Amino acid sequence: MGEFHSCSNTIIESSKGMNMSVGFVGLGYMGQGMADNLLAKGSDLTVFTRTASKIEAMIERGAKGASSVAELTKSVETVLVCLPDVQTSHDVLLGEDGVVANARSGQVIVDHGTVDVATSRACAEAAEAKGAHFLDAPISGGPGGAADGTLSIMVGGSEEAFELAYEHFNNMGANIKHMGPTGAGTAMKLINQLLVGVHTVAAAEAFALANSAQVDVQTAADLLSVSWGGSTMVERNAPITIRRDFPDSAAPLRLIYKDLGIIDQLAESEHLALSMAKNAFKMYDIMMNQGKNEHDISGVLELIEERSK
Repeated sequence: MGEFHSCSNTIIESSKGMNMSVGFVGLGYMGQGMADNLLAKGSDLTVFTRTASKIEAMIERGAKGASSVAELTKSVETVLVCLPDVQTSHDVLLGEDGVVANARSGQVIVDHGTVDVATSRACAEAAEAKGAHFLDAPISGGPGGAADGTLSIMVGGSEEAFELAYEHFNNMGANIKHMGPTGAGTAMKLINQLLVGVHTVAAAEAFALANSAQVDVQTAADLLSVSWGGSTMVERNAPITIRRDFPDSAAPLRLIYKDLGIIDQLAESEHLALSMAKNAFKMYDIMMNQGKNEHDISGVLELIEERSK
């Protein structure tokens, strides 16, 4: 658990309260907005993250602060975890003094991160050995959806656990679906991310063609929105492309690269020929090697332009 810095505060009582106490681990791009919505909608919320100042800010607004993952886990009925990569999620959930190690019978543990299906199943097996419930519940909607409380939440696990956690999901999202047993939520998120990656590259190629043909990108995007060629990524990426506002994005390239890497490994293990996903992964790999980790995903246009010279 060494990646997470301790906060000097122990659990600090809030004046707000609900019957179901909830803990939130990870106040990053997505987690901050999610935790904000839980607090704003009256949740009895305890938070922990590696940046002590973020915990202090939440305490000032009425949340409780924990000094460790272990302390948080021991103090709440439901633990929500939202972390940026597979290894961090694995360490926090399955580490020596992590969430599962400190879980108790009947507790609900939820992973909102995008991981591989094997990790979700390992977490569920470990939680069940402690008598706890585990849900893989990845999210989609970006930082804007997290802040607005309009996320899509795709959930894998038992119906009982889903019902126990539903109130918290409803406080953070607008589209909540129980996809099936353990791993089904993670699988659905990977399906979504495959399309995000491929559609982003396709949109960038379309914008490159528009620029070359002297077609205004925003006008093209508006027309595409009522045509068969439209997509969420065309709509999202057009204004960013016009401004060329690629650096230091809230939707950094490194995240879709991570997700496409998981998909690529899964495709190999399942003997699936996902050629478009693989090509998108290779393009983002080149950009990662160019040091553009924090570029917006739509910045793949730059690679297309480089190749077109």
